[in-house]
Amino acid sequence: MKFTKQDLLTLLIGLFLFASCKNPDGVGLDVDPSTAITGTLVNNEPIKSQTIKEGDVNTSGLTGYPLGYMVDPIFGKTESSVAMTVVPDVLSKDFGTTPVLDSAILVLNLGSQFYGDTATTKYSIDVYQLTNKITKYKSSDVQAHNAQLLGNFNSKIFPKTKIKVFDIIAGKADTLKTVPAQIRIKLDKDFIQSTILNLAPAATSTEAKFVDYFKGLYAEVNKQNTTGSGGVAFLNFASTSSYLQLVYKKTNTSNGKDTVSVNFPLAATNAAANIKHDYTGTDVATQLLPANANTQYNVTYLQGLAGLKTKISFPTLANFTNTYGKALVNKAELVIDLSAGTFANPFAPAQRLSLYRWDIAEQPTFLPDNNPNDPRSSITGPYFDGYFDSLKNRYVFIVTSYVQDLIDKKLTDYGTFLAPTSLVTPTSPTNAYVLPDVTSAGRAVIGSAGNATNKIKLNIYYTKIN
Repeated sequence: MKFTKQDLLTLLIGLFLFASCKNPDGVGLDVDPSTAITGTLVNNEPIKSQTIKEGDVNTSGLTGYPLGYMVDPIFGKTESSVAMTVVPDVLSKDFGTTPVLDSAILVLNLGSQFYGDTATTKYSIDVYQLTNKITKYKSSDVQAHNAQLLGNFNSKIFPKTKIKVFDIIAGKADTLKTVPAQIRIKLDKDFIQSTILNLAPAATSTEAKFVDYFKGLYAEVNKQNTTGSGGVAFLNFASTSSYLQLVYKKTNTSNGKDTVSVNFPLAATNAAANIKHDYTGTDVATQLLPANANTQYNVTYLQGLAGLKTKISFPTLANFTNTYGKALVNKAELVIDLSAGTFANPFAPAQRLSLYRWDIAEQPTFLPDNNPNDPRSSITGPYFDGYFDSLKNRYVFIVTSYVQDLIDKKLTDYGTFLAPTSLVTPTSPTNAYVLPDVTSAGRAVIGSAGNATNKIKLNIYYTKIN
């Protein structure tokens, strides 16, 4: 048999890799031939992990406002309500002579995300008027509302299904048009007639004046009247895509009546979500007890909507040089396995995780591997990752620079964190990588380093240097 030089080199590299593997548990990981890494493999570094409750997060200016209620057999109950600011379509609005309201509909655009059950759950959503205009935006802030029920939605939610509605055109026949998926809630006609339609133009001379007067609207899921396991819709308020639609008749110059339709937009930058998690009776609640803070469990928990994160630490990585000698890390990957049997529709695994660290002041910051200010960062390529691998039920992060800095003691391990995040474009790093996420409701139960079958593991490929 004739060997070329290239064949011989490939054979030698393969033999070197298998001979140098410290732990056979790491053999079999997928390797892209174009990015194959040589070196000694160490994958038995201990990793500690702990479930931690997220803190408050600012809910102003979100790309999607969470509205929903769900009962998860593992994570307990989650609910989120939304407070909305309504603004006039034009300033100094003139509704004409003796306007009479035909209908008032709150239109909530469903955006691109929905988490939970769309097959069987029948959602009951109540709408009220806010008692005060929105001035508080933390996820824990309760938005007070008046007692009068203005409207109710009672139906399944179909987030991917476009619907047909009539487009009202003054002086012309109504036309049927197709619009994106929406939640449409009829509001009390007498209330809207008296509070909006009967207003003089001076009341809408500025947005601020109208907001001071009308306050806004509040939507929440009626838990008692909602059936099934539930879910969370993410409402899109951008580009006036959600609004309060008023259809009314006004007297025209010929003493007839014109039917007019106007949309009062919901302000995208002046809304807020109130999010509540109830872990009563779950294993999550047990792990969150202060007395159990130092206990290493076989699994830990991750939950969006500013719910739960996992703190991990590498207690012996700073002593890596003492054990293996001075090392150049060729590649390091953090592999996170989902715990078997902890996910099934409608509660699917989070589609992406974030990975970040604490600085010396215990403030969240980027890892070197996805820091836009670090020349070693791989944010412009498919390397840092964190996306869910549905074939192997796991997540993988490439953390080569971070591990090198921890080994060289250029960085100190003050804490590293895993948490669900939205599907943020990797080429546009934002604070979504390091702050609690409220535009994703995904969750995951992950194995710990000591879990016999589903693990969290750090694979380090290194070359010993002088």
